[in-house]
Amino acid sequence: MRTHDLIDYLFLVIERGGSDLHLAAGSPPMGRINGILEPITEEELAVTDLRELILAVLKENQRAKLEQEWELDFAIQVENLGRFRGNACYVLGRIEASFRYIPHTIPEIRDLGHGPTVEGFAQLRDGLILVTGTSNSGKTTTLSSLTQHISRVRKANVVSIEDPIEFVFQHGQSVIRQRQVGADTHTFAAAIKSALRQDADVIVVSELRDLETMRTALTAAETGHLVISTLHTHDAPSTILRILDAFPEEQQDFVASQLASSLRGVICQSLIVRRDQPGRVMASEVMVGNSAIAACIRSKRLTQLPNLIQIGGIDGMHTIDDSLIHLAKHGFITVEDALIRARDAKFVEMNCASCRQ
Repeated sequence: MRTHDLIDYLFLVIERGGSDLHLAAGSPPMGRINGILEPITEEELAVTDLRELILAVLKENQRAKLEQEWELDFAIQVENLGRFRGNACYVLGRIEASFRYIPHTIPEIRDLGHGPTVEGFAQLRDGLILVTGTSNSGKTTTLSSLTQHISRVRKANVVSIEDPIEFVFQHGQSVIRQRQVGADTHTFAAAIKSALRQDADVIVVSELRDLETMRTALTAAETGHLVISTLHTHDAPSTILRILDAFPEEQQDFVASQLASSLRGVICQSLIVRRDQPGRVMASEVMVGNSAIAACIRSKRLTQLPNLIQIGGIDGMHTIDDSLIHLAKHGFITVEDALIRARDAKFVEMNCASCRQ
């Protein structure tokens, strides 16, 4: 018999320093603690209890959408606890859900582990900046940190298009309009087009998840707007390839030219369990769109990008391998964890030889 409600489960996850809560029928509630799934109570969730838990936090129109579309992204605010991004969906005909904790305050860019190059992206007046990584790699936090930094240091009109709204921004020197897909606009692409008529300086798009959104975002970046968004890719070359492959083959040369002229930077990141203390630390790759990078993208010679990033330190670039070596040498992560995520494992192992001694 269930003895806890949803608020109890969310509280238990946050109390243990977790980031996510997963509710599935026939399983105890599971929390992601420092990147690892762990049960937070011993009770197994019954189908009927689970349905009640999830539907209780949804508005009437959200319940109707879930019943109609069989999946739903939403956000909830829990008093004295915080804000959570939720996803509910049908699994074998029953409703299950996951919840991601959204901290009260947006971390500073440097506190996340990024350097001056990433902070400098906030000063750009046009072009495209992409924050990439796998699920649960902190992309949304970096995106939000960049947005809040812009609001604090620039006098800009910022339009943020999200699904759902997670962090709530403060205006600062800027004006920030947060629009939620499904509540304030029908689609990402439509909202970007609307932002072009709203005198927007900066357009933040929570994810480039379809072809039309990518096409519209590239157009906005080419026409004097700074566009910041995310993609689910693991490094800079795969980010470029992902965008090109989204378009029909006959359009890819044109899109490569668009990217070459508008791409200002790519931030690829992952979170790794720390060796020195509880928690996780960020490893990253940063690519800056200089002339050499642009030439490679235009000619689609993407295999050359890692070498250009490697020698691009003067422009503030570094590879994922550089980041992993730094973290391992300073004892933040194990060499084994570094090798698992390395692009060139031999290079990383050679540079981390002293770490094993």
